[in-house]
Amino acid sequence: MNVFERNINFDALFKLSQISHSTQLHLKNVYSSLAVCMFVAAAGSYVHVVTRLFQGGMLSVLGSLAMMFWLAMTPHNPETEKKRLAILAGFAFLTGVGLGPTLDFVIAVNPSIVVTAFLGTSVIFICFTLSAIYAKRRSYLFLGGALMSGLSLLFLMSLLNLFFGSVMIFKAHMYLGLIIMCGFVLFDTQLIIEKAENGDKDYVWHCVDLFLDFITIFRKLMVILALNDKRNKHSFYGLFSSESHSGLCVLHHSG
Repeated sequence: MNVFERNINFDALFKLSQISHSTQLHLKNVYSSLAVCMFVAAAGSYVHVVTRLFQGGMLSVLGSLAMMFWLAMTPHNPETEKKRLAILAGFAFLTGVGLGPTLDFVIAVNPSIVVTAFLGTSVIFICFTLSAIYAKRRSYLFLGGALMSGLSLLFLMSLLNLFFGSVMIFKAHMYLGLIIMCGFVLFDTQLIIEKAENGDKDYVWHCVDLFLDFITIFRKLMVILALNDKRNKHSFYGLFSSESHSGLCVLHHSG
C-alpha cells in the first residue's frame, strides 16, 4: 500500500480529550502570558545591550529575585490579577536585563549565535511542550526527583569550579544543565496541567515556571554555541563570569 495515499486526521492531532476545557483555557492564559514575558525580557536585554541605560549584573539578579518573591507573596484572586501581571512584567524585564552580560560576550564572539540560540530554544521548547501535552497524564511527573537531584549536582559543580576554574567542568555543567532543563519543560508542563485539573488556576505563577525554563535553555544554548564557535578567540573566563549570576531557575525549582 502506498503510504502517500493514507489520510491524515488533523482533527485527532489537535484533540486534547484528556485535558478538560477549563484547563485548556488555563493553558492559553499561561502561554499568552509567556509570550508577553518574552517581549518584555527582549526589551530588558535591549536596554542593556543597545541603550546601556541599565546594566545587567548582581543588582538585576537581586531585583529579579525580589520580584519573584513579591509575586509569590501576593495572593491569587481577581482583585490582585492586574498587580500580579505588573509584577510579572517587572520580573521578566529584570531577567532580560540580567541576560545582558552573557549577550555581550556572545555578540563579541559571533552575533549570529544569538539568533541561532533563540530559534534552537524555541524549537526545543515547542517540541518538549507538545510531547508533555499529548503524552498520557502524569507520565513525566516521575522525573521530578531526578531533575531536582540534577539541579543539586549542577550547584555542586558550580561551587567546585569556583576553585578550579576548569573548562571541562564548565562545559559539562552547560551540557548537563541543558539536558536537565529540557526535562523540566516536560515536568513543569505536566505539573501545570495536573495542578489546573485540581483547581489551581494561577496562570501568572505557572507562567514563571515555563519562562525560567525557556530563559535558562536559551542562556545555556548561547554559551554552548559560543564555546564551540571556531572564531572564538576570547577567554573561557569571560563566559564563566557572565554565567556567575544565573541561578534563578535553581532557586525557583528548589523552592
